[in-house]
Amino acid sequence: MVVGGSGVDTVVRVDSLPVPLADSVGVGPIREWPGHTGGNVALGCRALGLDVKFLDFIGDDWTGGQVRERLTKGGVDFEVLISPAGTRRAVNLVDRTGRRMSFYDGRDPADLRMPRDSYLPHLRRARHVHLSITNFARFLYDDIESLGVPASTDLHDWDGLSDYHRDFALRSDLVFLSAAGAGERIASVMREILREGRAEAVIATAGAGGSYLMTRQGSRTPRPIPATIPPAPVVDSNGAGDAYVCGFLYGRLAGLDLEACARMGAVAGAYACTSGGNEALIGPDALVTSKLKTLRK
Repeated sequence: MVVGGSGVDTVVRVDSLPVPLADSVGVGPIREWPGHTGGNVALGCRALGLDVKFLDFIGDDWTGGQVRERLTKGGVDFEVLISPAGTRRAVNLVDRTGRRMSFYDGRDPADLRMPRDSYLPHLRRARHVHLSITNFARFLYDDIESLGVPASTDLHDWDGLSDYHRDFALRSDLVFLSAAGAGERIASVMREILREGRAEAVIATAGAGGSYLMTRQGSRTPRPIPATIPPAPVVDSNGAGDAYVCGFLYGRLAGLDLEACARMGAVAGAYACTSGGNEALIGPDALVTSKLKTLRK
């Protein structure tokens, strides 16, 4: 079960980041990619053969229609709630190497809440729930904990200081975040999440630098997990972190140990970089085969 975080990315390809200061800059074709973090996780898990129930607010607008169409195409069981504020959007500048800079329009009202009767029946049947850091999703934690359903979240570029992310960081069993947000403090942020919260493991992704795994029972030093070389040239890093989450969760639901799950995440993340948006979704056979190849090296 995935909750929250769908929307539409407008992707603008530029020569380099930051872009030059100018009144007008010529760019290549501008593309629209429905997905965002929650939608990408739902699509990626479904591509791996997992049954996925996705719940989210979107607008009754043309961007919401794009989201519905993409999730339907990907075979995701999407239960829609209508937000009066419309569908979330982002404009992403992507350079020649696949690096991006994202301008995010979350637009959800602060008082937006998901009715219990819309999620509770699905939560009772779920093996695992992944919460995007949309504000309304934090209010599901009491029911998640009461039912004993394992939960994960992605804090993205959390610096370890912003209070907005803290509920998600301390009330999830698996916590993903980008190493870029906290910089040199990332190890201490990972330790704090384990010390103060309920997490079994914290995983920090670092793009081409691989990822880092820290567990409750393991060392206080993050364990490096090497990056996987993409099977084709890198086109776009949008969605790579979401694909990493999908690969990790697939391994976890299959009963693999945490390091094996992180290696699966690395494979799925690398695969996602070889196409624009969320078009490169790895399947279960390719994921397992590629993971075995990385272990033999």
